Amino acid sequence: MNLSRPARITLRIAAALGFAVIYVPLFLVLVNSLNPDRSSGWPPPGLTFEWWADAWHSSGARDALWTSVKAGLGATAIALVLGTLIAFACQRYRFFGRDAISFVVVLPIALPGIVTGVALNTAFRTVLEPLGVGLGLFTVIVGHATFCIVVVFNNVIARLRRMPGSYEEAAMDLGAHSFRTYLDITFPLVRSALVAGGLLAFALSFDEIVVTTFTAGPGIQTLPVWIFSNMARPQQAPVVNVVAAVLVLLSVIPIYLAQRLSSDTASGSRI
Repeated sequence: MNLSRPARITLRIAAALGFAVIYVPLFLVLVNSLNPDRSSGWPPPGLTFEWWADAWHSSGARDALWTSVKAGLGATAIALVLGTLIAFACQRYRFFGRDAISFVVVLPIALPGIVTGVALNTAFRTVLEPLGVGLGLFTVIVGHATFCIVVVFNNVIARLRRMPGSYEEAAMDLGAHSFRTYLDITFPLVRSALVAGGLLAFALSFDEIVVTTFTAGPGIQTLPVWIFSNMARPQQAPVVNVVAAVLVLLSVIPIYLAQRLSSDTASGSRI
């Protein structure tokens, strides 16, 4: 399609404005993390790594980071197992209610986070507390897993839809049993989709704050929650900027890797 010169210019300006709205605030967070002015005045009078050193020695930030890592790894592990199993069941088998299950699995990612958080908080207090299990890291992991399953499910089922079944049938014709066929044929074909889904699930869990607020017990703070609770403290503002910058940088890595793994050929194989 050929566009006129004014149309091309308009589209370029619109794209530039869109990217500016998204990335300029992130750039300002990075700059303010190097700003020697504690009040984050603009323009910054210079650059300093003092706040980065303070953030490194902040026990609260380190504990919150470790909590986020544990919650992300736990939620990702659950999402990989359940999301993969559901994707195989919905794609490879025909049974009553298959479309309903696909809808139910995808629904949590579309619900407002506060609705999911309130629902999980009520469920945990009603079901788990009478059993002696209170709100804590376990409930945070379960809460994050409810929406992390979606990204794993979507990645795996998309790969299965593009993957020809003739490879597995040929392996079985040559005498391979189901488990051997999965290890030698199926798993290598879906491996990159699993890795991409796991990376996206971890990034989604690592950045989550709304559901965490409703499912975390006393003393449980993930890094986003720590940032939110310290934003109103003027003395902590520079350290918050540093932690926010680190959070942005850490989030870019899994998303970039997942995008590279997902941008494979139409055959869906990356063995």
